[in-house]
Amino acid sequence: MSESSTGAAAVEAVSEAAAAAGNWRKAGVAGAAIGVLAAGAAAGVAIERLTVGRGMRKKARLALDASGPYGSLRGMPGTAYADDGTELSYEVEEAEEAGGGGDQAPRRRRLFGRRSPAPVTVVFSHGYCLSQDSWHFQRAALRGVVRAVYWDQRSHARSARGVDQLEHDVPVSIDQLGRDLKAVIDAAAPEGPLVLVGHSMGGMTTMALADQFPELIRDRVLGVALIGTSSGQLGEVNFGLPVAGMNAVRRVLPGLLRALGSQAELVERGRRATADLFAGVIKRYSFSRKDVDPAIARFAERMIEATPIDVVAEFYPAFAEHDKAEALKHFAELPVLVLAGDQDLVTPSEHSEAIAHLLPDAELVLVPDAGHLVMLEHPEVVMDRLADLLVRAGAVPEAERRA
Repeated sequence: MSESSTGAAAVEAVSEAAAAAGNWRKAGVAGAAIGVLAAGAAAGVAIERLTVGRGMRKKARLALDASGPYGSLRGMPGTAYADDGTELSYEVEEAEEAGGGGDQAPRRRRLFGRRSPAPVTVVFSHGYCLSQDSWHFQRAALRGVVRAVYWDQRSHARSARGVDQLEHDVPVSIDQLGRDLKAVIDAAAPEGPLVLVGHSMGGMTTMALADQFPELIRDRVLGVALIGTSSGQLGEVNFGLPVAGMNAVRRVLPGLLRALGSQAELVERGRRATADLFAGVIKRYSFSRKDVDPAIARFAERMIEATPIDVVAEFYPAFAEHDKAEALKHFAELPVLVLAGDQDLVTPSEHSEAIAHLLPDAELVLVPDAGHLVMLEHPEVVMDRLADLLVRAGAVPEAERRA
């Protein structure tokens, strides 16, 4: 293809993407917010749309959904109850006996050498519009090696819609999510030492837990991992868009989000109608690598698609109010891992650097060529640093054992 024909095709692709975004306007005012964001991302997905036809993309999605193994790992299910009565779904993966050999022995040695995990529970909290399945690779690596709890945040995946939100119109807050995490810990790990791992909103949830229950951190927590997250000032993030355009979006976004929530059924139809465009948007904001495994990209897309648009709108305002820099002091005496992708457009790596500045003894890891879903994009790096955190936290004793 010549340079001129490539340029013409790119213009056509961008026009097609913009037209798709324009379809949202048929959903009324609610569609405008999606249209703005979609138009901003259209150029980023144009080249992909040049090379892969719509029908082929649909067939590829169906094939990936049928064959992709991601998100298939399951543990022992349980239910915790939040302080407003919301049912919170969690799963527990028990550790096998350290001296028991079997399939876990080689993985245990690979992760921790000749050291055997102590009876510690590692609690994983996922991010906005995701689910406990977003920890697929870490779950696979740790399965049977340490005791782990994975849970779905309220209104996400297998957990129920928030009772206060659904019945009493109470806004979601990060503090509420911190209390939800406490309820899950009380139900799934009521005693014994803990290591807390949170990604994005899950990291904020972990900070909110520390802010409200500092005695729990002091008495039971051995270590903390904060992945792709922020302690505040999220209202200044521009998501990789031009600053002037993002400022305009911020001015109208609160009202538009309320409209989105009030027209959820109509907007959901529009979201399905423009699935091809939004697959590209999701990929852009989730990953940095151009060669990310298509099955992984589709897995992320499925999780995000599964979050109802009214839940997306319901949670968003809580991030602008999030400010937990002061809560980080409760982690000051603990081994802490602060990790982020250096190309994260959602919670930029500068936010992780700000956390590390407040926790100078923390290990700061900025993963090259990684986006927001770094635990899916570079699972080996994340797992390596988590294994090291468990060792530093004393979750894996120094006492050697015989193989």
